[in-house]
Amino acid sequence: MPQTTLAVTLLAHTPDALSLIYAAFRQCYHPGYVADMWPRLLSGDIPGDRQAEFVSRILASGHESPIEHVSFTFAVAGVSRALSHQLVRHRIASYSQQSQRYVDAASFDYVLPPAVAAIPEAKARFEAAMEQAGAAYAELQEILGRHGRAGKANEDARFVLPNACETKVVVTMNCRSLLHFFELRCCTRAQWEIRAMALAMLGLCREALPVIFGGAGARCERLGYCPEDERFTCGRYPRRFENPQIPA
Repeated sequence: MPQTTLAVTLLAHTPDALSLIYAAFRQCYHPGYVADMWPRLLSGDIPGDRQAEFVSRILASGHESPIEHVSFTFAVAGVSRALSHQLVRHRIASYSQQSQRYVDAASFDYVLPPAVAAIPEAKARFEAAMEQAGAAYAELQEILGRHGRAGKANEDARFVLPNACETKVVVTMNCRSLLHFFELRCCTRAQWEIRAMALAMLGLCREALPVIFGGAGARCERLGYCPEDERFTCGRYPRRFENPQIPA
């Protein structure tokens, strides 16, 4: 049962993403039919930098709904069940998660928290707990099998598996949902594991669609100040009422 590491891969995103967002924005303000404009967008007759400038300008006004037409799909591995329980709280998204009913977890990989890894005594106890959980799982599989539950042993034995147990998931979010996800999960207050995943996803999004994600990240990066209570601020940005130049 080895320790595992995070892996995030961008599987796909909506084709011609910038042009699609541009067309959606233009339909809101253009008297014509954007389908007539679409061939010009794809041919480059309306240059990409011109499209990006228009999209950036409208986004800056607070109009965001047209970016929901573009989505990104990621494959994520090397994350814990503790992380996946946080991830699915983001509602406007689609998830396909590895099943513990059908996938044998007798030799499961696990996520080792850095704070635990840094303390030899804690690491040894943690690793012993993982071994014990794996042994209990395998024993339950064997016992259930002897009592006629071999075909469904996994679904009952999995109840002894820890939150540290690795899971794999495919995640799809639209751009607007991703921006909100990054605002919350790239923050230093986010739990370390989901923050690492969010930062990896953000890097891939910035590379694929910089006009939308170039300035994305923790909410303070967009606002220019920290919106947190004084008990929770990390100090990277001044709090709203600590800087007289920030309007109330």
